[in-house]
Amino acid sequence: MRRVVLWVVLCGLVTALCCGCAGGGGDDGRAPGAPTGVTAQAGSATSVHVMWNAVAADPAVSVYEVYRGTEKVQEVPGSAHMLDVVRLAPSTTYAFTVRARDGDGRLGPRSREARATTPAAVAADRSPPTPPGAVTGRAAGSRAVQLSWTASTDDRRVVSYDVYQGGVRIHSVGGGQTATVVTGLRPGTRYSFTVRARDAADNVSPAGAVVRLTTAPGADEGAKTAPSDFRASAHLADGSYYLDLSWVPPRVDGVVTEYQIQLDGRPATSLVWGGTPPPGRATYSFYVGREEGAGHRVRLRARLPDGTWGAFSVERTVTTGARR
Repeated sequence: MRRVVLWVVLCGLVTALCCGCAGGGGDDGRAPGAPTGVTAQAGSATSVHVMWNAVAADPAVSVYEVYRGTEKVQEVPGSAHMLDVVRLAPSTTYAFTVRARDGDGRLGPRSREARATTPAAVAADRSPPTPPGAVTGRAAGSRAVQLSWTASTDDRRVVSYDVYQGGVRIHSVGGGQTATVVTGLRPGTRYSFTVRARDAADNVSPAGAVVRLTTAPGADEGAKTAPSDFRASAHLADGSYYLDLSWVPPRVDGVVTEYQIQLDGRPATSLVWGGTPPPGRATYSFYVGREEGAGHRVRLRARLPDGTWGAFSVERTVTTGARR
């Protein structure tokens, strides 16, 4: 079957319209794309936690390069999507970018900048925050878990929370956040998670209670990784019908910048935001033809920050020209 792909760039949104395509192919020897979803969060007065989404490449990404301004500060393996940049100055704003390098040594373009401001240093602060309380969790399908906890207290301020898998820190979230979803796990596997609080002086609390969770067997992505409150309708414009979609992005670690829309059981459209997506409910409209009374089934899923696809939303049925 012939494959036709049309790329349109509009206001930072890249849309791939695929007619008769069942999946992505290789990248024909091109360098990896720029990492998306790059965020920067102050971890203390002297450190910033940088995160980004995995880049799909063929061959796979072997290394990510992290830059502070124009200076490369560190390289991390392609399996990692986060880095703590340390030895920074308090009360200072920094700009970070990330580049991907594949197994053949091809270096992709820089990501968009992510900025973070370190808090002021606190003199002679040697008191760590209290441990996070009431740490709980639940498996969210075969490849994700949801964790939550009650806030720690500190004589100054909690700047961030560090999430550990076993004895390895896998993520940090801001001091005002008390829940997170961890993705990229293996089906049918038992994991142990703990959470620690960190203040501006880099004092780290004792760990909260250990949470032991087992992911579900099988290959489902888990309902918590699906877009929620998905709605679909159709409208007529200039003799053509368009489907109007809206949804709430899944709550996961990192930023969701890519979605795949499935129409009548087949991949139809991919949406990729080049930068940070607009906050709140997402919307999108696309052409489906000129026929009145045509019924369509539509659903969508998100590419998670770890590079895997999340679960599909509920499926909606829309008929062109139908009265609401």
